[in-house]
Amino acid sequence: MRNEILFDGVRLGDLDLPNRIVMAPLTRNRALADGDVPHELNAEYYAQRASAGLIISEASQISPEGKGYAWTPGIHSDEQIAGWRKVTDAVHEQGGRIFIQLWHVGRVSHTSLQPGGQAPVAPSALAAETQTFDGKSFVPTSTPRALETSEMNRIVNDYRKAAINAKEAGFDGIELHAANGYLLDQFIRDSSNKRTDAYGGSIENRTRIVFEILQALGEVWPAKRIGIRLSPFSHANGISDSDPMATFSHVIEKLNEFGLAYLHLVEGETGGPRELPEGASISILRSLFKGNYMANNGYDQDLAAEAITSGDVDVVAFGRPFIANPDLVERFAENSTLNELDPDTLYGGGAKGYTDYATMKAVLAA
Repeated sequence: MRNEILFDGVRLGDLDLPNRIVMAPLTRNRALADGDVPHELNAEYYAQRASAGLIISEASQISPEGKGYAWTPGIHSDEQIAGWRKVTDAVHEQGGRIFIQLWHVGRVSHTSLQPGGQAPVAPSALAAETQTFDGKSFVPTSTPRALETSEMNRIVNDYRKAAINAKEAGFDGIELHAANGYLLDQFIRDSSNKRTDAYGGSIENRTRIVFEILQALGEVWPAKRIGIRLSPFSHANGISDSDPMATFSHVIEKLNEFGLAYLHLVEGETGGPRELPEGASISILRSLFKGNYMANNGYDQDLAAEAITSGDVDVVAFGRPFIANPDLVERFAENSTLNELDPDTLYGGGAKGYTDYATMKAVLAA
């Protein structure tokens, strides 16, 4: 076995994990088109990957307004709760653990995906200048309307309700998605937040809603069952910040007040290079957080083991390797070659490229 440290048990929050290999949240666009409901195929997919120390589900919209892509699951209706219960039961039957990632896309949406064809919402009425998938083709995202100050309590309550629903659906915990240019990242960054009220301007104001939401989530779940994902140096979905070190240093230092299970950082560009701009430092940001740290972006087995051995990283989240290798943990343990990913089946469709990747044991038995 190479890199034995990956297979050491670790305590993440108040949850004991059998290994340090986490399945990262991965949008696959395979919920039922009618109602954005998870179903049996999703349950099979996640159960296949239950040997991960922890699974973090694909991002799931907290409300109809939070939707930004066709066929992504939600966690706001009774049907969705029941669908997710199929998933969590299947994962638990295989001995796994699963958190749900709570998601509001903000301006990364299209009017055709919004209730009543309304404009998406955002901190400010600034278009994302990116594209989304509306179920037929990729289309430019719609220009959003700016949220009213009076609507902030509604947004916070939508997250609270989603957290309650996640508990009913049988999840082991929740991850707050505040990364990759979606709603909360739009509030955090000064390129997308031009507000002049209590939720804009200073770093303290721009980050206010994140901490209001964490406070609400903590009224539903123990803090040790809540994680948060940030992407300080990513430009995903047209996002940027004039001083990301200052902005995210503030966010991460304040997170210590909440006693969360972990901090999950996208290191570098989301799904892209790990290189950072001049003056940027993941190690400095990590040092500010007093709890468990989950590293993400471009890790292979050796890099993950090196990072964990350094003592700075507690667990590593793997994304694309888990798509093509449902038994990624076992393959790492046996130093086996990995299946190649089929990029044409990443988003949408059925079992092909989703649940039909062969395990190592199946290949050997053939």
